Amino acid sequence: MPKKVGLIVNPVAGMGGRVGLKGTDGTTVAARARKLGASPESPRRAVDALRVLARIKDEIEILAAPGAMGQEEVVSAGMKGTIIGSAPKGRTGPEDTVAAARAMKRAGIDLLLFVGGDGTAGDIHRAVGRTLVVLGIPAGVKMHSAVFGRTPRAAAEAAIEYLHSPRPQSTNGEVMDIDEGSFGTGVVSARLYGTLRIPKETSLIQVGKSGSSHMAKGAAAGIAKELASIVEPKTLYILGPGTTTRDVLSELGIRKTLLGVDVMLDGKLVAKDVTERKLASLIRRRSAKIVATVIGGQGYLFGRGNQQISAEIISKVGKENIIVLATKEKLASLEGRPLLVDTGDEATDKLLTGHIRVITGLNDYVVYRLSD
Repeated sequence: MPKKVGLIVNPVAGMGGRVGLKGTDGTTVAARARKLGASPESPRRAVDALRVLARIKDEIEILAAPGAMGQEEVVSAGMKGTIIGSAPKGRTGPEDTVAAARAMKRAGIDLLLFVGGDGTAGDIHRAVGRTLVVLGIPAGVKMHSAVFGRTPRAAAEAAIEYLHSPRPQSTNGEVMDIDEGSFGTGVVSARLYGTLRIPKETSLIQVGKSGSSHMAKGAAAGIAKELASIVEPKTLYILGPGTTTRDVLSELGIRKTLLGVDVMLDGKLVAKDVTERKLASLIRRRSAKIVATVIGGQGYLFGRGNQQISAEIISKVGKENIIVLATKEKLASLEGRPLLVDTGDEATDKLLTGHIRVITGLNDYVVYRLSD
């Protein structure tokens, strides 16, 4: 008998990333993203995962939410599915995700795949708690939760492993989201929303983000001095988000946007909290470099919270012009796991494999492995 796999897509998840928004939760934010020229990310990512899952299409029955919440993506991937529930009226929202998940539970599915970010994971938790085994296909902006595949394709591979297992096992995955109170004080930390049951697979599923705080002043000063020593004149520096870049740039007298992408030229900020479109315009006629840091615990370099630095921007700048900043403590927190990228473009992800130099202090570098 075929295994039943549920599919729910949050159609607006991730739309805010490239246009500099910090998420797309809520109809107001989604409308603002559209006004800024954002286009949906989650349908494409859902199709990427489904095309991998198609390897076992004869062994599974896909139960998809209607319309843009799953049905359209199944068709786009060249697969067949059974539609569960009725199409929502107007634009979709969290309650539609909740209703779809509860319908999937009543249908007796073996695994629920959902496409979205931390907000969507919270909706799934609200709908089914720990009564189903679920797995997230990453399509949001932040994705701090430990319930997502490392990439859409990795999520599909993890699903196949789980469905093929003669004795499938599950474990708890933490559902996290930004702590708004801590963010107001200049600290990026994730609060625990709850847990979901996920396939017991470690290498294909991302771990949760560890909390961030101000760097020790000595560590920030050392990295700042090393960065200052290699900065070239008449070159744009694209400064990625995060407390590490914020604290390092503060040592150089530059007040950086905490969760935004800023641009520096000759020691001064020339653009703040930019969109992907603005970045593309700025680097069209100038040489540029990217200064990025690593997400603590997870190890992501690109594809989590910095989607403005898109695959197109990275390809234009080149791997050789990427500068990575991290303390040795942050690298040690990865416990030997590689740095990760999830740009949404397979060619760019492949470009970023191998090894990369990481500035860890004054005259201090570590060569660290990028995911391959």
